[in-house]
This record gives sequence, C-alpha cells and structure tokens, in this order.
Amino acid sequence: MTAPRACDTPACKIAGFLATLLGRRPPYLQVGALCLRRNRAQDLEVLMISSLRRGRWIIPKGWPMKGRSLAGAALREAWEEAGVHGKVSSRPIGRYHYDKERAGGLPLRCEVRVFRVDVDHLDDDHPEAGRRKRHWMHPREAAGLVDEPGLAALLEGLAPR
Repeated sequence: MTAPRACDTPACKIAGFLATLLGRRPPYLQVGALCLRRNRAQDLEVLMISSLRRGRWIIPKGWPMKGRSLAGAALREAWEEAGVHGKVSSRPIGRYHYDKERAGGLPLRCEVRVFRVDVDHLDDDHPEAGRRKRHWMHPREAAGLVDEPGLAALLEGLAPR
C-alpha cells in the first residue's frame, strides 16, 4: 500500500477547510534546483533525487539561507542533497506549490522558486550521500514520476515537442 498524498489525509482536509474559513496565510518560501545536463546524444537530462521519508522523486530543494541569495541557496541545496557542482541561474525559471508533511500531521503550504543549474560534475562525497538515490532522466519521464503538478509542468516544459 502506498502512503497517501499529503492533501488526501483527513488532517489536510480539515486544515484546508479551516484555512478557507479563517483566510489563507501566504505559503512558506523554499528554493529548488533544476539540475540539467546534455548526454552524449546531446539530449537534455534532469537530475532527480529521492525524498528522505518516502523515496519519492523530487528535485533538490530547501529553505532560504541567511547570507546567501535565493539562487545561491538553491545551488547549496543541490550540492548537499545530490553532490552537484555547476552554474546556477540568477533568476528563477519557475515555481510550484506543494504541501510539506510535518510531524504534527498538518501540512505546511510551500512555494518553491526553481533555479536552473547547469551541472559541471557530481561529487559522490556530499552531506546526504547514502541517504538519497539520484538518477538522470529525460524531463518527460521525470514529469511522470513526481507528485507535484506544478513541478511536472516545469519538467514537461523542458521536453522537446
């Protein structure tokens, strides 16, 4: 049996109802790194990593960091979670929303601003090595594997028509 998505849980439904009654608070800001490379055939590939709790396919992401730009924080998350070294775009290429699961059961609504990272190389020795899987895949394949519709749309936008 697969775990329910965050928005399918009773706690999420109750929280959504209460948020509607009381007025919604703005989502919490996170930064994400869409890590890209060209393979030998010059096809675009995206680096996907597994989430820590449920092993879902996601992109590296996390909270903004004091003393770093949003782009710099996205690049740092890419290194910590996937060992990525590369060049990050200074402006986000898109955004998506998701509900972050929390220990108390009530989800935290997050907006992820996504920055493109052109990958130079990957380190095998990085802070979360051994805790996550990482895999290069075609953007359309990645879009079909993620849970977040907004992230899927960003990935689909990278796929050739």
